[in-house]
Amino acid sequence: MTNKEKIIICRCEEVTYGQLQSTADEHKCTARELKLRTRAGMGFCGGRTCRFTLDKIIETVIPDTLPGELPLKYQPPIRPVTFGTVGENQ
Repeated sequence: MTNKEKIIICRCEEVTYGQLQSTADEHKCTARELKLRTRAGMGFCGGRTCRFTLDKIIETVIPDTLPGELPLKYQPPIRPVTFGTVGENQ
Protein backbone atom coordinates (compact mmCIF):
# COMPACT_ATOMS: atom_id res chain seq x y z
CA MET A 1 0.00 0.00 0.00
CA THR A 2 1.46 3.37 -1.01
CA ASN A 3 1.52 6.45 1.18
CA LYS A 4 -1.22 8.01 -0.93
CA GLU A 5 -3.51 5.04 -0.28
CA LYS A 6 -2.97 5.36 3.48
CA ILE A 7 -4.18 8.96 3.68
CA ILE A 8 -7.33 9.19 5.78
CA ILE A 9 -9.97 11.10 3.83
CA CYS A 10 -12.93 10.72 6.18
CA ARG A 11 -11.58 11.38 9.65
CA CYS A 12 -14.87 10.62 11.38
CA GLU A 13 -15.17 7.10 9.94
CA GLU A 14 -11.42 6.57 9.36
CA VAL A 15 -11.82 5.78 5.66
CA THR A 16 -8.62 5.96 3.60
CA TYR A 17 -8.09 7.13 0.06
CA GLY A 18 -7.10 3.57 -0.89
CA GLN A 19 -10.36 2.15 0.47
CA LEU A 20 -12.40 4.73 -1.42
CA GLN A 21 -10.51 4.28 -4.68
CA SER A 22 -10.56 0.46 -4.60
CA THR A 23 -14.28 0.37 -3.71
CA ALA A 24 -15.12 2.84 -6.48
CA ASP A 25 -13.00 0.93 -9.04
CA GLU A 26 -14.31 -2.51 -8.04
CA HIS A 27 -18.02 -1.67 -7.92
CA LYS A 28 -18.16 1.30 -10.36
CA CYS A 29 -20.17 3.02 -7.64
CA THR A 30 -22.38 6.01 -7.86
CA ALA A 31 -21.59 8.67 -5.28
CA ARG A 32 -24.37 7.37 -3.03
CA GLU A 33 -23.18 3.75 -3.29
CA LEU A 34 -19.61 4.75 -2.43
CA LYS A 35 -20.86 6.57 0.63
CA LEU A 36 -22.97 3.60 1.74
CA ARG A 37 -20.26 1.00 1.09
CA THR A 38 -17.49 2.88 2.93
CA ARG A 39 -19.45 5.09 5.37
CA ALA A 40 -17.36 8.05 4.24
CA GLY A 41 -19.31 11.22 4.87
CA MET A 42 -21.54 9.62 7.49
CA GLY A 43 -19.67 10.64 10.64
CA PHE A 44 -20.02 13.49 13.12
CA CYS A 45 -19.20 16.22 10.61
CA GLY A 46 -21.78 15.05 8.07
CA GLY A 47 -19.29 14.97 5.20
CA ARG A 48 -18.07 18.54 5.49
CA THR A 49 -14.39 17.51 5.58
CA CYS A 50 -14.38 14.74 2.96
CA ARG A 51 -17.09 15.72 0.50
CA PHE A 52 -14.78 17.38 -2.03
CA THR A 53 -12.47 14.35 -2.20
CA LEU A 54 -15.38 11.91 -2.49
CA ASP A 55 -16.78 13.93 -5.38
CA LYS A 56 -13.40 13.94 -7.16
CA ILE A 57 -13.01 10.17 -6.78
CA ILE A 58 -16.43 9.62 -8.34
CA GLU A 59 -15.56 11.98 -11.20
CA THR A 60 -12.44 9.91 -11.99
CA VAL A 61 -14.24 6.55 -11.84
CA ILE A 62 -17.28 7.71 -13.82
CA PRO A 63 -15.75 10.25 -16.25
CA ASP A 64 -19.05 11.54 -17.69
CA THR A 65 -20.24 12.71 -14.27
CA LEU A 66 -20.46 16.47 -13.94
CA PRO A 67 -19.84 18.07 -10.53
CA GLY A 68 -23.47 19.26 -10.35
CA GLU A 69 -24.78 15.72 -10.90
CA LEU A 70 -23.33 14.18 -7.75
CA PRO A 71 -26.44 13.30 -5.77
CA LEU A 72 -24.93 13.20 -2.29
CA LYS A 73 -26.83 14.70 0.57
CA TYR A 74 -24.71 16.08 3.36
CA GLN A 75 -26.33 17.06 6.60
CA PRO A 76 -24.73 19.21 9.23
CA PRO A 77 -25.19 18.18 12.85
CA ILE A 78 -28.40 19.28 14.54
CA ARG A 79 -26.36 21.67 16.63
CA PRO A 80 -22.67 22.47 16.28
CA VAL A 81 -20.38 20.81 18.81
CA THR A 82 -16.68 21.11 19.51
CA PHE A 83 -14.29 18.19 19.31
CA GLY A 84 -13.73 18.62 23.05
CA THR A 85 -17.41 17.99 23.68
CA VAL A 86 -17.45 14.92 21.46
CA GLY A 87 -14.45 13.41 23.29
CA GLU A 88 -15.66 14.07 26.84
CA ASN A 89 -16.19 11.13 29.15
CA GLN A 90 -19.74 10.85 30.37
